Amino acid sequence: MSLRVSSTQNVYNYQKQLNAADERQSKLMEQGDGQKLHRPSDNSVDYTKYLRYHISDSENGQYQSNVGTGISWMKTTDSAMVSMTDIMTTFKEKTVAAANDTNTTNDMQATAKEMLAEIQELVSLGNTQQGDRYVFAGQSDRTQPFAISTTEIDRGLAKTLDDNQAAYFSGKRGADSSGSLHQMLTLNGSDGNVYYLNTTNGYIYTQDFVENGYKDKTAANADAKVDPAIDAVGQFAGWNDGTHTVSEYFKNSGELISSATELTGAEAVNMTQDDITTLSFTFATVKQQVVTYTGDLNYISMVKQNGPTDPSADTVNVTGQDLFGSDIFDDANSGNKCSGAAMLNEMLTVYAKTNAGDHLWLTTDGQTVSDQAHAVTVTAETKLGARQGLYDSVKEMLGNQSTTITQDITDVSSADVAKLAVQLMEAQAVYNMSLSLGARILPTSLADYL
Repeated sequence: MSLRVSSTQNVYNYQKQLNAADERQSKLMEQGDGQKLHRPSDNSVDYTKYLRYHISDSENGQYQSNVGTGISWMKTTDSAMVSMTDIMTTFKEKTVAAANDTNTTNDMQATAKEMLAEIQELVSLGNTQQGDRYVFAGQSDRTQPFAISTTEIDRGLAKTLDDNQAAYFSGKRGADSSGSLHQMLTLNGSDGNVYYLNTTNGYIYTQDFVENGYKDKTAANADAKVDPAIDAVGQFAGWNDGTHTVSEYFKNSGELISSATELTGAEAVNMTQDDITTLSFTFATVKQQVVTYTGDLNYISMVKQNGPTDPSADTVNVTGQDLFGSDIFDDANSGNKCSGAAMLNEMLTVYAKTNAGDHLWLTTDGQTVSDQAHAVTVTAETKLGARQGLYDSVKEMLGNQSTTITQDITDVSSADVAKLAVQLMEAQAVYNMSLSLGARILPTSLADYL
């Protein structure tokens, strides 16, 4: 009886060891595909690393895709903006030439036609597409953003301050950081004179003081600033506290809501004209076409790395506001939403004044408008270029990361072929020897023990 128990135990141990040898050989043969990890039980620690590296690789691939799409988008945008700035440079030159009072009527009208053609080309470039998406339409990129009207409207005539005037009346020079021009509204007084209204506080100034009078003060003191109590001829109530805004009288395109609108009842503030309170004022306007923007002002972000999003760095698009700034009719103080086409409409005013042969306006306002319109677009192009440079740097970084992650995956999951070959031969030799030995020492039947 004891012999039979011992035989059973020997057979069991032998089979167990033989199966273990066969399993080891099978696992080594399984690694013949070059991968040493096929299931978590192969090596739980390495398999955890393998999964983590694969997640990182997937994230890196998505970020590379985002960056590639973003760079392509920005290249299309930049190409259009380069053409725009070239056109605006030519427009500036034409404005300067048109301001020369030696030009004949035919000369002015010919220049005006060229200006209109250039504005129309800007509108066309504003509708640039990447595939079937409009690059300047914000997140409404399936809708064509810019359109120029075929009819003319009564648009408010703004007084655009040059650098010296802006420094005196607002303490700033040129366009501000949001792309807004420093402007006042032009008023026609019932006394036949022209006045300018500062829409942020309601103060009224004579045309002569804004054009010439302030120079006497800056000549005596280069740092002189406006003193409404002395410089203004009056003030409209309600403009300094937001009770009245530009939006009451004008759309964001500058179109006059009612041609019969009058401003009356100026409040006296150290008046230089005793009869100022008896005057009424109407808004000066100019007949012109306008451009409308139907895109939105939202940004498209293409995240390029882990961590919190940064809209200023992740943004790949340029909106109408970025491209063409804002003016007195749609800036933050106007009460209107941004039109997205402010500088285009200001340029159309320059065109209208050129066509009308208004040399004086072109000299005092037109050149400032065309110069600042160009400056706003150049600023937008510069910001886009900086973001594109950042994306180019991130693209290179992600490529390097991808190489590192791929190497990590290889290190943790790939089999050493040379080592595997040796191990496999050893395992096969052990298995074969086990079979041979077993065939010799194990009884073929119970009768052999009896």
